[in-house]
Amino acid sequence: MHDPTRVNVVGPLEPFAAGFADWLARHGYTPISATCQLYVMAHFSRWLGGEGLDPAVLSTDDLARFLAARRRAGYTQYLSPKALQPMLASLQEAGLRVVCPPTIDGPVDVLLTGYRGYLIHERGLASATVRAYLDAVRPFVFSRLTVDQQTLRWDSLDAAAVIGFVVARTSTQSRGAARLTVTALRSVLGYLHVEGVVSCALVGAVPAVAGWRLAGLPKGITPAAVRALVASCDRRTSLGRRDHAVLTMLVRLGVRAGEVAALRLEDIDWRGGTILLRGKGAQMDTLPLPADVGETIAVYLRRARPATTTDRTVFVRHRAPHQRLSPTGVTQIVAAAARRAGLGVMHAHRLRHTVASQLLRAGAPLPEIGQLLRHRRALTTAIYAKVDRDALRTIARLWPGGVA
Repeated sequence: MHDPTRVNVVGPLEPFAAGFADWLARHGYTPISATCQLYVMAHFSRWLGGEGLDPAVLSTDDLARFLAARRRAGYTQYLSPKALQPMLASLQEAGLRVVCPPTIDGPVDVLLTGYRGYLIHERGLASATVRAYLDAVRPFVFSRLTVDQQTLRWDSLDAAAVIGFVVARTSTQSRGAARLTVTALRSVLGYLHVEGVVSCALVGAVPAVAGWRLAGLPKGITPAAVRALVASCDRRTSLGRRDHAVLTMLVRLGVRAGEVAALRLEDIDWRGGTILLRGKGAQMDTLPLPADVGETIAVYLRRARPATTTDRTVFVRHRAPHQRLSPTGVTQIVAAAARRAGLGVMHAHRLRHTVASQLLRAGAPLPEIGQLLRHRRALTTAIYAKVDRDALRTIARLWPGGVA
């Protein structure tokens, strides 16, 4: 009933219809979903023909105009830019450069584009860090727009304006987000001074975020909660087997969400019983692979991992397209399992705290815990000493006139 090859695509995209159908099959789309995607291509091809456009020289503005035309025509599905991503990916694979770089049409875009180049070429920052910095400073740059939004007001920028922005911006942020804000703000102010946009260096005007090392307390969960979390996965299903393997890795090895997402098939040495983890800052470490962790991963690979995927990462999306699972996807697995187990809101990093706390209570010394968690500094591991209450009682001083 739903045969994608029966969808009639006419117009400029007709030569690419068969390749798109094959692309959808290779990426795990069901016949129903693939048929719907081909209908989108058919509509897009007709629209291109009516507009007299060549698909090889399209811009993001052309895509936006097509989606607007689709809404006006009365369509109620596949109306967002995300809906076009499978078709665009297939066309790009076929050799078409279907989307041109976004047009820089505003003063904010112009400045942030220059700042992005500075971060990449002068500072050598990773792409994820660059994105985080840009997101953090974008509200600051927007705050300098004139009323007509045609220029940026840098001549009136002074220390009071910088402090005022920080106070207003960080008042509703977490400590981590606030620290990123002030760090990125110092960076962009330095860039503005180096480029001659502002005459006075205002980096020193950015206030620091209040906070003290080791002031927090690691938030682990109880062994019973860990068991409930893992047991919430329905291992009779493919999705449940994947989530069970992910959760087992997190609660047994204390790995980060990004390390789970980055795990590749060649990173597991089944004969040697080791696993290679790709950590922060391009750090790579080899750890022993516990038998239960290896077993759950093997079950997932043999019985649940989509056969259509060509991605070399171990864990991939359950729904098409079957691409690598992102760190956010790993965190969502933990959050969903916590809801099923009745544990409230929980993120992946809390399981890392749980592993460290349980090891400490079992008598493991802090240096060994730091080695398992792959901390670069002993001070990072020292915070877990605060959860060992029995050890803390031995060093507590007597209260005058009473007991400790």
